[in-house]
Amino acid sequence: MKKIQSTIGLSALAILFFGLVIINNTLFDKARLDLTENQIYSISPGSKAIIEKLDEPLNLYFFFSQENSEGLAHIRNYADRVQSLLEEYALYSAGKIKLHVIDPEPFSEAEDRAAALNLTAAQVGASGQTLYFGLSASNSLDDELTIPFFDLSKEEFLEYDISQLIYKLNAPAKLKVALLGDLPYAGAPNPNPMMPGPASQPWVFYEQLQEMYDVTSLSTTVTELPTDIDVLMLVHPKTLSDELKFAIDQYVMQGKALVAFVDPHAEVSSQSAMGMMGANASDIDHLLQGWGIDYSSDKIVLDAAVALEIRFPTGGQGKHFGYLGLGSQNVDNQDVIVSSLELVNGASFGTVSAKEGSEYEFTPLLYSSEHAKLIAASSYATTQDPQIFQRSFAASGDVYTLAARIAGKLTSAYAEGAPVSDTEVLKQTEQARVLVVTDSDLLADNFWVQKSAFFGQTILNPFANNGDFIANAIENLGGSSDLISIRARGKFSRPFDVVAELKVEAEAAFRLKQEELQKRLDETELQLQQLQGATGDSESLVLNNEQSLALEQFLKQKVEIRKELRDVQHQLNKDIDALGSWLKFLNIGLIPLLLTLLLAFVSRRLLRKEII
Repeated sequence: MKKIQSTIGLSALAILFFGLVIINNTLFDKARLDLTENQIYSISPGSKAIIEKLDEPLNLYFFFSQENSEGLAHIRNYADRVQSLLEEYALYSAGKIKLHVIDPEPFSEAEDRAAALNLTAAQVGASGQTLYFGLSASNSLDDELTIPFFDLSKEEFLEYDISQLIYKLNAPAKLKVALLGDLPYAGAPNPNPMMPGPASQPWVFYEQLQEMYDVTSLSTTVTELPTDIDVLMLVHPKTLSDELKFAIDQYVMQGKALVAFVDPHAEVSSQSAMGMMGANASDIDHLLQGWGIDYSSDKIVLDAAVALEIRFPTGGQGKHFGYLGLGSQNVDNQDVIVSSLELVNGASFGTVSAKEGSEYEFTPLLYSSEHAKLIAASSYATTQDPQIFQRSFAASGDVYTLAARIAGKLTSAYAEGAPVSDTEVLKQTEQARVLVVTDSDLLADNFWVQKSAFFGQTILNPFANNGDFIANAIENLGGSSDLISIRARGKFSRPFDVVAELKVEAEAAFRLKQEELQKRLDETELQLQQLQGATGDSESLVLNNEQSLALEQFLKQKVEIRKELRDVQHQLNKDIDALGSWLKFLNIGLIPLLLTLLLAFVSRRLLRKEII
């Protein structure tokens, strides 16, 4: 009897379960509840605003190879997330967006269509099966845009990439970008007609911007800006008139996008000036200060932790504390402009911050490590030996912002009156879109890309992400404010800060030992010269007993100090290995062990209650 009752009960539960599933799929198919930490299965208000502004229906074609992805659990899980998010877009659009899910089976028309749309055909498996995992979108004008392959490493930007694609289809015209500054980014003729030579070529970043956008290069002598530009890019401006500065201010007050590459000391400009020494700073301090942005053109950031290795003018090579290589630990991994960048190289960065009482949103994008300090730009410019920066270097412990996004409420630098008479002044904006980068050298080719000739063609080999940083900044600020509001979600980067600090401390100790060795070497050589001079035989190759003893002591000291140098490096590696082993134990051994003990304890308590 009990067995029959159990069977009936189980059958009733099964019928109830399937009934609830049918009711849910029928009545509540549009209801959504996203309980994930970063709401990764729902779309943000920025994406919803972009959808609401659609002027025409769009078709989204999601291609995913179901059969050929078998066994690739991480790909299939990510594909489920992509499809769920695309369904959210279609659901919220109320019919404006139509989603088509397509499985491009081998040798099918769907596979031919995916290939015609230039979607990436990834080779998977031992036999090289083709895997498609991309998106194509089209509007009523037959404009088409694609995401060739959904890269798992860009998971946190999934929503941004999809919303950007929808935004571009709704506004397909190219962005209009105007560049203005005092660097030869567009190329220049031979500056010395008395010495024949080729003209300088346009910088790579400028050529790439020309391929992607409608680019105009403005002279620094203009007094007005074109009214139809979407993004204004300042490139180390130094010789701007008051009228032009006022025009830039009013441009920003209209809520238009500004990307300003300012510099307390432009290395590239100094080199082009026939090696002239001295300060070479950008000159828009009045504008930035007037907007409530604290930037000073007379301070440069030195950083021991991210210093680049260069060849010194005096010979040899080593780290230059003013030449910085900013890695993933030096960027805001929640901002779409910089979070996917692995390395940005630059030189003689300044620092920027928000003035107290400012009402705008200040977001640091690039920043130094804690092992940094400030130095006067004039002192930096006149220092020919970079090794001088290393001697007696003492970090301030502060982190300096090297590039920042300014958004929201901004007051005009000319709120008290315009330099141009009888001119109406826009005194404030609620939708400022400004990006300030305190270095212009990162735009130059030698900091991020290498050119090589191959059968008459120029091949570009980037070794840093400077070009990506520039393009991302233009693309992001030139988009709508809704697109800008979308931030990275669904992934968090946790840099190994302890290891980085250990390396910096070891390098500092290593550098002190090197200086000690050099100092002892200089003292010994001086002592030898004095001894030879005392005997009146300064050119003799024969050493007396006293000289031989001094030389022997020096060699012994040299061996001892070299041993200490090796010990410093050995201790560094030992500390890092010990830290890694401890973390592995915590993650692999200790935590599972504690969970097992906890479950065992709970099980025993429950069994004891049942017995009682």
